[in-house]
Amino acid sequence: MKDPRFPELSQRQIAVLKNYGAIENYTEEQRIFSLGDLRYDFFVVLAGTVSIEDPYNDNNVIVVHGKNEFTGDSGMLSNRGAQFHAITKGKTSIIRITPKKLKEAISQHSDISDILLNAFLLRQETVLNEFTGGIKLVGSGNSKETYAIRDFMDKNHIWYNFLDVEVSDSALDLLKNFDLSKSDLPILITSEAKVCNNPSLEEVARYSGVLMDFEDKVFDLLVIGAGPAGLAASVYGASEGLSVVTIDSKAPGGQAGKSSKIENYLGFPTGISGSDLANKAYVQAQKFGCNISIPHKAERIEHTGSHFILYATNGKTIKTKSIMAATGANYRQLPIDNLEKFEGSGVYYSATGMNASACKDELIGVVGGGNSAGQAALFLAEHAKEVHIILRSGDLGSKMSDYLVQRIEAAENIFVHLHTQVTALHGQHYLESVVLENNNGENEAKNITNLFTFIGARPCTEWLQDLVVTDERGFICTGLGIQEEKLYQCEIFRNRKPQSLETSIPGFFAVGDVRKGSVKRVASAVGEGSMAISQVHQFLTELKNSNPVKT
Repeated sequence: MKDPRFPELSQRQIAVLKNYGAIENYTEEQRIFSLGDLRYDFFVVLAGTVSIEDPYNDNNVIVVHGKNEFTGDSGMLSNRGAQFHAITKGKTSIIRITPKKLKEAISQHSDISDILLNAFLLRQETVLNEFTGGIKLVGSGNSKETYAIRDFMDKNHIWYNFLDVEVSDSALDLLKNFDLSKSDLPILITSEAKVCNNPSLEEVARYSGVLMDFEDKVFDLLVIGAGPAGLAASVYGASEGLSVVTIDSKAPGGQAGKSSKIENYLGFPTGISGSDLANKAYVQAQKFGCNISIPHKAERIEHTGSHFILYATNGKTIKTKSIMAATGANYRQLPIDNLEKFEGSGVYYSATGMNASACKDELIGVVGGGNSAGQAALFLAEHAKEVHIILRSGDLGSKMSDYLVQRIEAAENIFVHLHTQVTALHGQHYLESVVLENNNGENEAKNITNLFTFIGARPCTEWLQDLVVTDERGFICTGLGIQEEKLYQCEIFRNRKPQSLETSIPGFFAVGDVRKGSVKRVASAVGEGSMAISQVHQFLTELKNSNPVKT
């Protein structure tokens, strides 16, 4: 049976792809792309072979592509660097296609799109799960700064190799070779052996190709936030011909991306992790031509009257005719004085595979009573000795789906503490124990070493700076519920009523968890993001017909 990661293209598909590239012929061995190359090309083998080799492991041959097979992975749809070397062997004929032309082919031919994207996603999964290599990150497993970088790379599906100085002799040898000390940690070592001390997330994104630059033009739509709502808007907007750019300050997926397993999302009877769902949507949006860049964090918005200008914290500006706020909400911090000391070294706001390995045979705490808390508890229970759910209220099922409640009650190593809160954290360098207090004022110390908190969503709207109307909690108001005197007035849109997902400014939309009155579920966020595109079309039509001038 043919390996689905390495399918063959039909002669008809190859004939189509010839229109997007150029044929090249080689008589001798030639490297056609190298580890770390950005914007590297896509190749279809017409004759001969192309060897994909891993330079991290003595040039180990990963696969040899033969006639009618192709190179590449999902990183080609963004600016991510090549993960291996590609070398022609002997007499070889290939079609060379640039990433830009490849996107055109994928967008215009569904059968080619299906076979390429399926193979790309499977190859990415194989590399992340089965191979050691990629960018090297050297740091301490108990460091908050190191954890932030690992968390960013995990959630953005960046291939990397973490070397923990607490347990790895190789990590210490690397420090010695580069004449560095533990005070320089964390450090990032790129494929070109470039060393970056204590890198920012933007530097990590730049080295890996996740951060993109944009054309200097006015886009049809800027989506701020790449959670389910933002990604849905990106997919539908780009697929319907809009020029769309999407930014996010952290990673695709938003709060949903932190869910270890979503089982009640339509069409996935066995469930899907939030990370996988987000990654598939991320690739899907790029398939239709959406430009996605991470991390771009919105700092402020300027409304000129005819368009918007976004100023990002990394100094970039983006011009757009319409904006969609899909920035979601963040979990609140526990009101404990020394909390920040343990963030990244015992206190976390998501439960991923990286966390699970650190929880093996440990006592784990999960604070919160929503679905994210329930999903995290069940996921962590597969690795931890005990999981303790800590809930201030007296009813586990008040905010959690029934199927999760039933599974938690059936799990032998999950214990639920009602009317209880965490009041203290203890540990010298990392979390070693917590103090729980019930509503009778009774305290109990538990040797919980990993505490996951999912409490009190707070809307991510500080970047708005009162540009649009929000409620008293900061959630963005949309639709006819906005008081008429608070609506933006100008000659172009005088006395115009906002659409259901439109804010107080025409052309400025809000979807998902950041919107007042939204239902905090993945399906509803996706629904809002897709539905809002029809309203964007309506606005753009009005804008075009008005022949606007700057006001």
